[in-house]
Amino acid sequence: MKIILSLFSILCFFCSCTQYQKDKQPLTGTIDTILLSGTPQMPELPHQHNDTITDADYSFEEAIAGTKAPQSIIDQLELFDVVYLSTDQKIHRGQILSNKTIAEDIRTIFRFMLEKEFVIEKAIPIVKYNWSDSLSMDDNNSYSFCYRDITYSKHATGMAIDINPRFNPLRWKTGNRPNKPEGAVLDPTINGTLYPGHPVVEEFRRLGFRWGHSFTKFYDDHHFEKSGKVG
Repeated sequence: MKIILSLFSILCFFCSCTQYQKDKQPLTGTIDTILLSGTPQMPELPHQHNDTITDADYSFEEAIAGTKAPQSIIDQLELFDVVYLSTDQKIHRGQILSNKTIAEDIRTIFRFMLEKEFVIEKAIPIVKYNWSDSLSMDDNNSYSFCYRDITYSKHATGMAIDINPRFNPLRWKTGNRPNKPEGAVLDPTINGTLYPGHPVVEEFRRLGFRWGHSFTKFYDDHHFEKSGKVG
């Protein structure tokens, strides 16, 4: 009987150790396993902590509340989640409200930026800023749709996106006019800044976007837009 009990104890100890080793196995998976809609399933990342930080969690109705856009434009929009590395070196989940035509492209670029550990400070629909482009830019917010004069702005139909506008300010090519947002200074050494040849710029171009750096009167380095039939 004593022999049987001893063998049983040894067997229990072995099983316990085996389970412990299984529990200690590192999490596997790539950044591609992060879901860009719904609740993200996060793999272990160098900058990741226990939980993803939520920057925006609007319903579609909340995200368009107060816009002056006609229904024909509202019907073209899509609200979706994006995941990114923020300036606090933690993983955040935000939202982009854009035209359905470029929604998949934007998902692709956010996945690319996360893989490259390119910093996005925040991505929040501009309704949070009472539809003020200036307030959104000053807060370094990345966003797409904001209805205004449709004759000159791709944002009016959600066919453009701004990326880290305070890190990538609009700079005039002639004259001594202040940058936008005011007080912002371009520093290419900061993660989240864009410049010619940058991998994020090249990925946007691969997807068919025009970069605002090529505009005639100013370098609009945070701005990317895409032509396409809308309406």
